[in-house]
Amino acid sequence: MDFKKPPEAELQKKLTPEQYRVTQHEGTEPPFRNEYWDNHEDGIYVDVVSGEPLFSSLDKFDSGTGWPSFTKPLEPENVTTHGDHKLFMRRTEVRSKHAESHLGHVFDDGPAPTGLRYCMNSASLRFIPVSKLEAEGYAKYLPLFKKTRG
Repeated sequence: MDFKKPPEAELQKKLTPEQYRVTQHEGTEPPFRNEYWDNHEDGIYVDVVSGEPLFSSLDKFDSGTGWPSFTKPLEPENVTTHGDHKLFMRRTEVRSKHAESHLGHVFDDGPAPTGLRYCMNSASLRFIPVSKLEAEGYAKYLPLFKKTRG
């Protein structure tokens, strides 16, 4: 797959106003009132802009923050980090590599094995359940879920 950021006019048509605000203008959605904070279904999370694979439900955990949180990226090469000094604090922003979408932030207060908490915005993500991985071109991730599917 070729993961690219669509032209601006296409982005504005493709994304909801909330998705556009979060991914293109470093927005943050409200905690506990977003699509995936409490999603427990098996599958992967991809960039809503480009479709690049970012996180797996196998690495998702309940951080108590109201946002989907992960211990590590599914594909580390699809995630970049940058210093963020907004809001009068030092944080590490997480972006998708190919589309440069703002995804959220990573913190060092997560559980084992990484000790990291990738705190993401649902508006930056699109969830693909295991049952649709093959049809949507992500069949290479099916083996990850063999143990969980019985």
